[in-house]
Amino acid sequence: MADPDRPARATAGTASGRWRAGAWRSACRAELRAGLEIIALCGVVVTQPLLDITGRSPDFFLFHRAGRGEILLLVGFYTVVPPLGLWLAGALSGLAGRAARALTHRITVGLLLAALAVQVGKHLLPLRGTPLLAIAVACGAAGAYAHRRWPAPGRLLRFASPGPLVFALLFVFASPTSAMVLPRGHEGLGPGAARGAGRHPPVVLLLLDELPLVSLLGPDGAVDARRFPNFAALAGESTWYRNATGVSGWTPYAVPAMLTGRYPTEAVAPHYSRYPDNLFTALGGVYDIEAQESITRLCPPSRCDPPPPVPGSGGLPVLLHETGALLEQIVSPARAVREPEASYREVTPEQAARDAAEPTPDDPKFRWDTLDDNQPVRFTEFLAGLHPAPRPTLHFLHLLMPHTPWTFLPSGARYDAPEDLPNDGDGWVTLARERHLAQLGYTDRLIGETLRTLRATGLYDDALVVVTADHGVSFTRGAQGRGMDALRRAPGEVAWVPMFVKEPGQRRGRVDDRNWEHVDLTPTIADWADVTLPWRPDGLSARGPARQRADKRFYDEPGRPVGVPGPATFAAVTGGTAHPLAPPPELVGRRTADLPVGPAAGVTARVVDRRAFDAVDPTGGRLPALVYGTVPKTVPTGTRLAVAVNGRIGAVVPVLDPDPRGRRFAALLADDSLFAAGANRLELFTVAPGDALRRVALAGS
Repeated sequence: MADPDRPARATAGTASGRWRAGAWRSACRAELRAGLEIIALCGVVVTQPLLDITGRSPDFFLFHRAGRGEILLLVGFYTVVPPLGLWLAGALSGLAGRAARALTHRITVGLLLAALAVQVGKHLLPLRGTPLLAIAVACGAAGAYAHRRWPAPGRLLRFASPGPLVFALLFVFASPTSAMVLPRGHEGLGPGAARGAGRHPPVVLLLLDELPLVSLLGPDGAVDARRFPNFAALAGESTWYRNATGVSGWTPYAVPAMLTGRYPTEAVAPHYSRYPDNLFTALGGVYDIEAQESITRLCPPSRCDPPPPVPGSGGLPVLLHETGALLEQIVSPARAVREPEASYREVTPEQAARDAAEPTPDDPKFRWDTLDDNQPVRFTEFLAGLHPAPRPTLHFLHLLMPHTPWTFLPSGARYDAPEDLPNDGDGWVTLARERHLAQLGYTDRLIGETLRTLRATGLYDDALVVVTADHGVSFTRGAQGRGMDALRRAPGEVAWVPMFVKEPGQRRGRVDDRNWEHVDLTPTIADWADVTLPWRPDGLSARGPARQRADKRFYDEPGRPVGVPGPATFAAVTGGTAHPLAPPPELVGRRTADLPVGPAAGVTARVVDRRAFDAVDPTGGRLPALVYGTVPKTVPTGTRLAVAVNGRIGAVVPVLDPDPRGRRFAALLADDSLFAAGANRLELFTVAPGDALRRVALAGS
């Protein structure tokens, strides 16, 4: 018998199926809209700022030795993973119902808009910290409300959803880093031609970084042999081009100019695909190449075996770790120690050391007790390669010394210092220069070890040995650094650099004051190597006639040279007036027991990390050599403070106007002999007229 209710049930089932299908399509469309909106917001909050900064910083990838695949994976990660992760988290919340899904999406939109407001606020407003966070949260809440209330914001976001793909394509095809992703060109015009049966001496090129010539000089214009005995010894056996200047204050422009002999013309990656005609490709047909590059990768694989990677310095996990820290800086409302864009311009050995310890050589040649752990990795590898070889060899090292961060004492011991310690202003600029000079003292030890190794292996007499720096740095108050402001106010510190060329067989030093510019480096080396460059350089070989013009060319931006007055600035540099070094206060080195000590000053100073003096191990290579902290407002600015360790004064510094952290004094104790193993006694005194001391009570942990 037929079921009279069957047609009704069938109709109801069909309607139910259509409803479920319609609901499924509606849910899919809603999820698609939500996904597109999250993609658009992640594009402007995460993808664009990260790819913009790293895209303008190919030196970051070069330092970490990232290959094309790793770079593309990094781009893909920040284009896909953040929006996908946020969308999946929201989609899973839909299991709790439509209301929960809608709430989750609104919260996600609000948080992303708040993060965007932080970034925009940091560019437009002076506010940081809690005030900026409050404004950003308010903007995020308002944006989330508008997104819920009106359809237009959602449509706008969905329209902008292709943004991350556009940002990724710009990175790959148009950024300075694109040369590493899609290398163009060739590996140069080929090796330089050997000039017949000429002699090809070994070449040792040691390139230092951020070293102004004036830092090496004494009042008489000569290298200060007391502070820097190894630089002085090198000057005494080489040709010193005193009037040598760098071409740019930024390493990715300066080093390619030095190694190609051409002035900077384009803002491109310091990569062999962009600079195919360079010293390595020119000498590669005649010479073996042992190159230790830091910021550049100008030596192509056909000329150089790739250097062994620094443990922990490369690979996608390290790139993700470093860029993750960058993203944290970008979205944080806190006041940054340095702007993220600036922190990615150059990567320093200190930053690399966070990821890996430096290996200790099996047979170290250093003679500094147990401080061998403090050698830069590339310097150790460089020394190991300094030996005679069957074929002529170019030994190249770009050593980031005495470049910031300043963490070394002249002995090689290290000390800790806060990253946000001021480098400018009354007192602070003096401290910055003292820290620079202390690290330069350590660099002098590295020069000494290089010379000793060359002599021990028998390479010194036969080799062309070149020691120079890519650029200097200004320690003039109000014009610190190496940009245009520093160049205009202190050209002698920014542009003039040490330039020593020890010719094969040379034993007696001489001075050559010709107008040397660093585009002259490669033509000069090629001339001594008896190799003809297969391209026309802008520079001149120092073995030929001198440059006729006296002015200097400096490039803050490629293709836009800035003229620097040559003779007047050179006279100031060599005359000791460019930046005279004040003698240390007479109290430094004296015992407090030999000085008049009056009643206590009645004030208490707070010393940061005071406990570090309770257990000092001088053999461990690390000392509490930077003493800094605060004193009460009742102590007038300019009051002299004497800092003593174990009864001997190590520094006398002024009380300063408070920095953003409230710190009012800082002193570098550069003399290792102040410290003893175990507990050390730290003392502070105010210094009255007549050098009378009044004890300052200490607090701190």
